[in-house]
Amino acid sequence: MTEKKTIGVLGIQGDFREHIEKLRSLGAHTKDVRHLSDLDGIDALIIPGGESTAVAIVEKSDAAHGIFEKIRELSENGLPIWGTCMGSILLAKNIEGSAQGRLGLMDITVRRNAFGPQRFSSEIPIPIPALGEADFLGVFIRAPLITIVGNSVDVLGKLDQGIVMAREKNLLATVFHPEVVDDARVHEYFLSMI
Repeated sequence: MTEKKTIGVLGIQGDFREHIEKLRSLGAHTKDVRHLSDLDGIDALIIPGGESTAVAIVEKSDAAHGIFEKIRELSENGLPIWGTCMGSILLAKNIEGSAQGRLGLMDITVRRNAFGPQRFSSEIPIPIPALGEADFLGVFIRAPLITIVGNSVDVLGKLDQGIVMAREKNLLATVFHPEVVDDARVHEYFLSMI
């Protein structure tokens, strides 16, 4: 019998509960990561959507107690990490026009709020061949956009506006919110990376 993997979900703010519910519906063990010690024993990590500037402030504070440095270390050791919306901003090496704090792990450049303010939130079908033939319904809420990718980054999904899903080795970024729709294929894809 295969041992179940434990997926950590960074629970500082944002849609962490929705990710946890989706993962549990797929039979995965989950762990709400809020402290450095919560990173022990996880097999993968999700950084959910939320407000990237707020998380960047936390990263620089004593309250973080080394959690972001540990995430960097785990990433370098191959831990699968997935950033959704705000999480993709934190994963990015570059943020257009911004010096805000970030993990800077993935060779992508992102543009914050590329789809406009919250009142312009939308649902857009996205062709993502890695998930199968059917489009995935992407929910975009003050979403960023991936504008540039490095040579080692695979583009998994894009729209006319630009890149919305990409992978670099053990790192996955989606600028939309897969945790708020009934379709679990992006979560299943991430679990397959472990």
